[in-house]
Amino acid sequence: MSVKIRLARHGAKKRPYYRIVVADGESPRDGRYLEAVGSYNPLHDPVEVTLKTDRVKYWIDQGALPSDTVKSILKKEGLFANPE
Repeated sequence: MSVKIRLARHGAKKRPYYRIVVADGESPRDGRYLEAVGSYNPLHDPVEVTLKTDRVKYWIDQGALPSDTVKSILKKEGLFANPE
């Protein structure tokens, strides 16, 4: 089971907001997840991001891989250091 940190879309048509969730790699985008670790609202100006930093660090230490979008959000928040 590969664990991923990714976005799950919620909200109405044309009014999305996203939960940052930790889920099994094979589960559907908006399906079952292990834990919600934050939210991302792209409609606010500036973009609104809330994170449970201790839980995000815990899951990354356990081997969870963030998606590309979540990785860029975490970099902007200062939680994900670039290993290169």
